[in-house]
Order: sequence, then C-alpha cells, then structure tokens
Amino acid sequence: MTTVHVEVERKFEADETFALPDLTGVGGVAAVGDPDEQSLEATYYDTPDLRLLRSRVTLRRRTGGADAGWHVKLPGADGARRELHQPLGRAARTAPRAVVAPLLGLLGTAAAEPVATLSTRRVVHRLLDEDGRVLAEVADDAVVGTALATAPGEPATVTTWREVEVELVDGDETLLQAVAERLVAAGARPAAVPSKVARVLDGRLPAPAPPAPEPAEAGATAKKGKKARKDKGPVRTAGEVVLGAVAGQLRALRDADLAVRTEQPEGVHDLRVACRRLRSILAAFRPVLDREHTDPLRAELQWVGAQLSGARDTEVALSHLRELVVAQPVELVLGPVAARLRQTEVKDHQTGARRVTRTLTDRRYLRLLDALDALLAEPPLTELAAAPAREQLTDAVRRTGKRLRRAVAAAREVEGEQRHERLHEVRKAAKRVRYTAEVAEAEVGEPAGALIVCTKQVQDLLGAAQDTVVTRDVAVRVGRAAFAAGENAWTYGRLHGLEEARAAAAEAEFWALEPGLRRAVKTVAGLA
Repeated sequence: MTTVHVEVERKFEADETFALPDLTGVGGVAAVGDPDEQSLEATYYDTPDLRLLRSRVTLRRRTGGADAGWHVKLPGADGARRELHQPLGRAARTAPRAVVAPLLGLLGTAAAEPVATLSTRRVVHRLLDEDGRVLAEVADDAVVGTALATAPGEPATVTTWREVEVELVDGDETLLQAVAERLVAAGARPAAVPSKVARVLDGRLPAPAPPAPEPAEAGATAKKGKKARKDKGPVRTAGEVVLGAVAGQLRALRDADLAVRTEQPEGVHDLRVACRRLRSILAAFRPVLDREHTDPLRAELQWVGAQLSGARDTEVALSHLRELVVAQPVELVLGPVAARLRQTEVKDHQTGARRVTRTLTDRRYLRLLDALDALLAEPPLTELAAAPAREQLTDAVRRTGKRLRRAVAAAREVEGEQRHERLHEVRKAAKRVRYTAEVAEAEVGEPAGALIVCTKQVQDLLGAAQDTVVTRDVAVRVGRAAFAAGENAWTYGRLHGLEEARAAAAEAEFWALEPGLRRAVKTVAGLA
C-alpha cells in the first residue's frame, strides 16, 4: 500500500568540528528530546543518464530507521517535496512495478537500476513544545556515498561528508526559519545541492541548460518592444530558441504526466495542453526542424491528445451542467436531475480514468517520450536554424497567421451548424498562432505579447462555444436515460437550449473581436 507524506525540510553542510547548538527556546521549542541514533542503508535507482535526478525526483530503497521501505520523492510547491512510501517487500535489485509506476513518464522505456548507495549514521534530535508534541526533527548525519560504476572495470566513487537536516513535523515555517538561523549562526552552511544522492552523482549530471522562456501570461514578460533586443547580448539563433521551447514543453508534459499518475488535480488537462503546444511548435517551425523527423512526432502527440480528450471533455461538461442546474429556479428543475448528472459523472470518470491509465502505460506513449528526448539530444536542424531567431520567429507568426485568416474566411462563407464547425477550425488555428507568439515573445517583445492576449481571448470565446457541443450531447444522452427510467426529461431540454444560447453569444463576441486579431497578427508579422 502506498502512503503519501509531504516533506518540508532544510539541509545544511557542516564540518567535523561543528557542534549542534542548544535549540531550546528557538521558535517555541520548549525542550529537545534525547538523541536517537540510527543506522540507515539506502540504494538509489535511476537510468544511466539520470533521468529521475535531472527531474529532481529520487527513487530509493532504504533499510533502518522508522520509515524503512521504498521511497519516491517528488518536487512539490514552495520547496516542499511529496514522498510516496511503500513497504520493503522482497525485491532489492529491481524496483517493484508498483513503485516505478508513477515514474514511467520520466523513465520512458528505460529501466531504473542501482546508481548509488548511501550509508548514514544519523543522530535524531526531536524538538518538542510544552505539551511534548514533536515540532520538528533535527538529523545530524555522517554520510558515506558511493556512485556505482557505470561500466565493467570502472571504479566506484566514494564521497564522505556531514549534513544536518531539519524537517517539520507539527511545527510551521516560522519555526523552520528560526532553527535554520540558529544553525547558520553556529557554523552550518545551507547545502549546495538539493539531496544527498545529487551530491554523490554530481559529476555525472550534465551542465544545466539556460532556462527556456516560459509561456507568458498576457505578455507580461516582454514590455520593451523592438528596442530591447539591442540590450540582450549575443543574438540567439532560431535553432536555439525553438529547441529551448521544445525542451520547456517536454518538461511541462512530464510534469503533467507525473501529476496524472499521482492523482493531482488538472493533470489530464495540463498533459493535453503540453501535447498541443508541442504539436504547434513542431508545425510552426518546420523551416527550423526537419519535418521528416518532426511530423511523425506530431502524429503521435495527436494520438495521445485524442486518447485523453474524451475523459476530460465529458468531465468538464458534466461539471458545467451540474452548476447550471443549481442556478435554475427550483420550479424549472423537474425530477432528480442533479442526482442523475452526478451519477453519470462518477461513472464516466471511472471509465475515463481507465482509458487514461491504458494510454500512459502503453509502450507507444513511452516510445514517444524517448523519441522526444532523442530529438533534443540530436536535433534535426535545417540550414535556417543558424539564422537569427527574430527573422524566423516573425516569419512563423506570419505563416500561422495566414492559416488563421484562411480559416476565418471559410467560416464567413457558411451559416448554421456548418459555421460552428468552421469556427472550431478557427479556434485551432488561433491556438497555433498563440503558441508560436509565445515562443517569439522573448525576441519580439510587446507586439507578440499583445498577440498572445488577443489569441487567448479568441481561444476562450470559441472554446466556450465548442464546449457547448459536448454539453449539449451530454444533456441529450442523460435526458434520454432519464426518460427511459420514467423521469421527467423536460429540464434536460432546457439545459440544451441554454447551451445553444451560450454558443451563439460566444460566437457573436468572436466576430466583434476578429478585426483586432487581424491587426495583432499583422503587427508581429511585419517586424521581420
């Protein structure tokens, strides 16, 4: 059985001569318990290229101490870490399937094997309040770390050091900060690396790549326009910028994958978004990355998105319909409408969850992750990849903008349901423009930021219209089931009508916004 623990701690390096100071009276500490000496032995597992460690994830099997077992440590918010714990079991050389399952998105098709061992002599000091409650634990560790040989005949590398960890139990951040200050005043130093195993394997980690610009919110990261380019140092190439964007989205995809596997909210949504962004980037920058290599990846990313779409879309639709029912006058809700919608939501969620699990454990998906890693390791750059980034980025916005204009023109030519279908194509084209502009923003500046704002508004409006397609289908499906069960189905027809009106209003708002969208695209496209 897996248990989950949120770990909030600080790590410090200490010399052999360091003496742990008296912490009584610090941050509400009334007393310090008797020292508890422990002997801990841990084996750490990873791929030969340290995929887990590079993602700030650790997988270990530890004996000794109160929490012996298999541990998976995951990055959390505000410096905290989530720790998944399972009993030791019999396996030692190979991590059990249930332990590795949350990490498949990081591992791909590779196996996790022993890469390091740690032997720790730990002395634990528990910080108590007046009632004897444990506020935090201070662990004074003498560590011997061994980086295992990577090939036959190569030597292992042994590192020794002393470390002090402070982990909150029932205390708060104020206590943690107070204890940290006392330790530093006594001669301890904040740890230079985030974990013990990272210290042992530090020499095998690749040099950190320069951070790729994150997708901007409303153009917030670029405010200086054209002129700012002169003050940004060496001109970056198109290849550098595009590969940075691909790397950033691959990280986002893996973060979302991990969120899905550990049942975090919005994981499926974030995974679909990362797939869409990657597809758009690979399509928009075909002149920079050879399409013979990238088109097959786009097709696989599309497959992943399609596999995940049903679960997410139906979940959102049912949630919206339930909220709509709550907002109706009581006299217009005939029969157990809310209960039936809730029952449908639970059933559909279970079905969707099974499909998501099948997709994320499919070898096809895992091979896609390997292929994306290979793309970054040996990028299929074209001759244009060496060109200055600005020219290629604005050209990509121009081309995606041209595609958007064609989609808008096609939508103008038809009416009724056909127009709605064409506007769905407009929405997809606007997404590609937005994602292309996000890649371009760091180089182009404020005009790209304004285009991002505009295309996001278009996405929201036409997305709301597209959502009603699913909500209307669900209203019909659930309404028919209710009628077959002898219930009054009138309210489901009302919900269908309200969703039709919502679609019409969203589409009308889009046509009012469209002239500004055209101008925003032209502004960026004309900056080459």
